[in-house]
Amino acid sequence: MGYKTILAVLDTPQNAKQITDFGISLAEQFSAHLIGVHAETLAAVPLIAPMEIPDPAAVQVLQEVAQKETAEVQRIFGELTASQGVSTECRSFMSSAGYGSSSVMETARSVDLIVASQSDPAHADHRADLETFLFESGRPMLLVPYTMKVVQPVKRVLVAWNGSREAARATFDSMPFLKAAESVEVLVIDPPERGDQTPELAGTEIAAALSRHGINVTLTTQQSGGLSASAVIENRLTENSIDLLVMGGYGHSRWWEMLFGGVTRNLLDSMTALTLLSR
Repeated sequence: MGYKTILAVLDTPQNAKQITDFGISLAEQFSAHLIGVHAETLAAVPLIAPMEIPDPAAVQVLQEVAQKETAEVQRIFGELTASQGVSTECRSFMSSAGYGSSSVMETARSVDLIVASQSDPAHADHRADLETFLFESGRPMLLVPYTMKVVQPVKRVLVAWNGSREAARATFDSMPFLKAAESVEVLVIDPPERGDQTPELAGTEIAAALSRHGINVTLTTQQSGGLSASAVIENRLTENSIDLLVMGGYGHSRWWEMLFGGVTRNLLDSMTALTLLSR
């Protein structure tokens, strides 16, 4: 089992190189086809009073800006992939829906893995259309910290496990990474007391299932001790030099709303490791 079709989200020229580099590395690792995707959202067009018709000059300027950004993204992707010997293609879309358009969604829902850059929390604009795209695609998403400019191998993986559907989906969606990793830790935070299971046994079944796949897995059950779940996870990432965090995610209006009852976008705003999300 491996990722055979990987989609690289090239949403801006600023992160196009970063995401292309990571996409190439993954395509080489899994012998996959790499698709670079850039979607432009058509901006609102100024109207001319009193007839309220579109301003032709404004329309032309907006189109030229969008076309310039698309061309730059395509140039970066093309130059980086030209000599790599990897099967690639680049697709560009322009619509009022941006990454939420049906054409982009059709592409996204036909891939094994989506690779995208973490939003820079220093910026107010969190790219709402891209977040909708990631949330609605139905595919696992590998987020790269915006500060991580050099591709790093995934040797140590942390699976944040709470027994939910989303956590199960993320765990098995990450199987190619888990099998290739040197070590995988399943982390259970504040497991609840259940009639059929003591807290100490939480996570044993998923750990056993991963072990049957030949994965070098360990199970850690930890009490938060008054810390938030996100803080516990962040500490674990740092202490164990984790390369990849795997966890389930959900949200009604924002893709970064997480499970564990209170793990929110703070975790991803401060992410230090690659993070794979599924829902």
